[in-house]
Amino acid sequence: MPTYNRADLAFERGEGAWLWTGDGRRFLDFGSGIATASIGHAHPHLVQAIAEQAARVMHTSNLYRIPQAEKLASRLVETSFADSVFFCNSGAEANEGMIKAVRKYHAEQGHPERFVTICFEGAFHGRTLATLAATGNEKYLAGFGPAVQGFRHVPFGNMNALRDAIDGTTAAIMVEPIQGEGGVRPASLDFLRQLRAAADEFGILLALDEVQTGMGRSGKLWAHQWAGIEPDVMSSAKGIGGGFPLGAILAKERVAQYLKPGTHGSTYGGNPLACAAGNAVLDVILAPGFLDGVDRVARHLWRGLLELAHRHPAVAEGVQGAGLLVGLKLRPEVSNGEMQNAAAAEGLLTVAAGMNVLRLAPPLIITEAEADEALRLLDRACLRCTPSKARDAAK
Repeated sequence: MPTYNRADLAFERGEGAWLWTGDGRRFLDFGSGIATASIGHAHPHLVQAIAEQAARVMHTSNLYRIPQAEKLASRLVETSFADSVFFCNSGAEANEGMIKAVRKYHAEQGHPERFVTICFEGAFHGRTLATLAATGNEKYLAGFGPAVQGFRHVPFGNMNALRDAIDGTTAAIMVEPIQGEGGVRPASLDFLRQLRAAADEFGILLALDEVQTGMGRSGKLWAHQWAGIEPDVMSSAKGIGGGFPLGAILAKERVAQYLKPGTHGSTYGGNPLACAAGNAVLDVILAPGFLDGVDRVARHLWRGLLELAHRHPAVAEGVQGAGLLVGLKLRPEVSNGEMQNAAAAEGLLTVAAGMNVLRLAPPLIITEAEADEALRLLDRACLRCTPSKARDAAK
């Protein structure tokens, strides 16, 4: 179906942070399949885990115990705030299930009228009907009938607006620690702390969408850990499977206890093959020193991007984001689509984001040398995109 504006590129193999087309062209991948190939392409440990599991059993359904899922859930609980985990296949499914969980919690507490989730302008939570409503983008909602009820939107980062929006129907606050699609806009750590405090004050739940920011992308396993807070429930996907479809809802027991048999489910979710992939990804990310390395390379890339923006003021206004989810904020005269195409022409894959931002979300295994190569290619892309008046002035 004509749902995608695909670039005329087809990749036949990858290794680490690199991809090759069928005709032999090589690209440095700073998109990671939209922040999904967390440990790079063809990682030997992930490849081996998937191949070995596929040779044994790929799928049995949740009618039976799944040891691989039990192991992965145990490890996620051990390294997070959560007491239990529900597995699904995607970020949209994880967010949909998270919305159901917060509503079910309040209904079981005797307050079914508390079903409204407060979300933020610029959010992106998925493409299902409920997550579209949570996203609140009129462009995405257009043509799909009445929006699902139960979502209220306030400006991102505005605590006064948030507090004004809370009433007797409010069930939860749902927020991305960094708005990826919305322009790679990070919530301040103080804002996240204030959200936690407000949720506690009003007896509502804090639901974090860490689909894009989790699994090490910020330099910690979960981005909210930088703020020293814990949510009540959280969604994860993308990097959790390293490229294999996998999503998860992580929750404290006081929320999870009400998702009893019959209230939620998934045919594929948490099957042996997906969870073998998830465990292999965790093996890599939880290895001693790995996250420290992500943080170190991310800071190196950040410094380089600041210098790049300074060198090309006619193209870039600044840098925003956190960890290895960063954005180059472009001037209005240069569209992010134009810049994305210019980068691809130089051999660098990137992803456009909202607010005219060029998003960089490379595999977490990149080296400082690969970050430097990306900066070199971006420098050349900036030269391609420099408006003619600025070029003439520079001469």
